Amino acid sequence: MEAEAVMSNEVGQHEAQGAHSTHSTEIPPQEVFPVLLGTLGEHRELNFFHYHIVDLPVILYDKEYGFDIYSNIEKMKESGKYVLSTTHKIVKANKPEETPTLDLSVTSLVCFQWLAMIILLVAFFRAGRKYKKQPLKPPKGLQNVLEAIFVFIRDDVVLPNIPSRKAAYRLLPYFVSLFVFILLMNLFGLIPGGHTATGALGTTAGLALTALFVINGTAIRQIGLKNWLKHLLGGAPWYLFFIMVPIEIISLFTKPFALTVRLFANMTAGHVVLLSLVGLIFYLKTFVMAAVAVPFSVFMYALELLVAFLQAFIFTILTAVFTGLAIGEHSEHSHQIEH
Repeated sequence: MEAEAVMSNEVGQHEAQGAHSTHSTEIPPQEVFPVLLGTLGEHRELNFFHYHIVDLPVILYDKEYGFDIYSNIEKMKESGKYVLSTTHKIVKANKPEETPTLDLSVTSLVCFQWLAMIILLVAFFRAGRKYKKQPLKPPKGLQNVLEAIFVFIRDDVVLPNIPSRKAAYRLLPYFVSLFVFILLMNLFGLIPGGHTATGALGTTAGLALTALFVINGTAIRQIGLKNWLKHLLGGAPWYLFFIMVPIEIISLFTKPFALTVRLFANMTAGHVVLLSLVGLIFYLKTFVMAAVAVPFSVFMYALELLVAFLQAFIFTILTAVFTGLAIGEHSEHSHQIEH
């Protein structure tokens, strides 16, 4: 569980710092929750519990300095161009109030995104190769799991919500990949030593931005630019365009914004509760609190497992619903022809 991983990691760091000191290596009670909650986000190194695996590269662009690539955060500090602020943000050494123009650094959450991509590609590649070799053989194992996911997304998410069969089947690989990708990132946070990439706004915003292009790109391709622009009137008479068009344009961006915040908030909230429950044990230092916190933590862990699947499903089905709404009634005629 991520809570235990973070606490173990922090305790290990404090032990390392206190190895040359005679003072206690325990985290002071008043620092328990800042330590736990402060390390919930991205990290500049990849750790498994308190075992250091690798330092991650720092890639920065600034108008003053240009592109800079450092093998780790210490090399960045040695350059004299950038330093870490008290809030662990990268700022300019000569202007502490300014941050680099662009931070393209590889972080721990980026690594877990890459891991999800690799697993997704390998799994579907292997399943697809088996189908090509033996198309009539009943699927089993991983192939059976992926087929069940594929059929579920096709029959219960995509086809019921996208009125055009042609558009639905064209987008089916995207929706299957979207569901599996989000699910894998959610589940990584429940593995001891893992992190939840969907607990970062940058990740969920990237997914929502992709959905924005898919939704509107599909609508323009399916019904034409003229009919898509008519949607900006929201069905109102043309002379109300000065009221309806701004409202509809805002609604185009509120949908991906809602997708961004919903996934981020739900995946972060559960981890915050888990960290808080574990933190109470170290804060109060009593077995009584452990007897209460551990059962609640197990319950929250089970609930987080349900949320991991549920949020992947909600993000996917809402994207399908928004795509269907963007296509609208203009595709009804073509839908009948396709049948």
